[in-house]
Amino acid sequence: MSLLELIERADERALAASAVACLDRCLPLLAGPDGPEPLRPLWASCEDGREWAIRLAAVRTAMDDEAVSDGAAARVRAMLGAAPSDFDPAPLREWADACSLVALEIHGRFDAPDGEPPQDAADLLKAARGGEVDGVGPLVAGELERQVRILEILAETAGTAGSGAGVLKALDLSVEGRRVLRAVMSRRARIRG
Repeated sequence: MSLLELIERADERALAASAVACLDRCLPLLAGPDGPEPLRPLWASCEDGREWAIRLAAVRTAMDDEAVSDGAAARVRAMLGAAPSDFDPAPLREWADACSLVALEIHGRFDAPDGEPPQDAADLLKAARGGEVDGVGPLVAGELERQVRILEILAETAGTAGSGAGVLKALDLSVEGRRVLRAVMSRRARIRG
């Protein structure tokens, strides 16, 4: 099943967790390579939406102190700002879809040697999200795979006694993806500086 189909079929829990995961993997842009993990409170609300709005407000406040170094970091902050306060499927689906695209675009930027994605990047990402992954770079392919896997895990564990374990597995995959992006950023910084 394609990423877009998985987003369309996901419940509130999966939509919230997948969106938070996308932002979580892009955190090195805001918090630096060794920065904190300010999204942890939101992860705790992904299971059932309990205290979602309160925790979201707290995370936004904490992230306001983080310096925005470039356009990609500004987009990550904007996606956090766009997070719905209501833990309802329609606004969460729209937010999860937008976070997915932003995360893929950011990874595409790091796939490009000069930091500029190819002219047809938007078409490639649209096709990749629809299931046609030919032509995307390795970072985009890895990010796409993580997004799909997170939604699959959350769908498999929805409504089960172990549904909390699904959110924890999603968090683990997100941490892995954050490490990948941190490594790429560190390597780029060493090369440039």
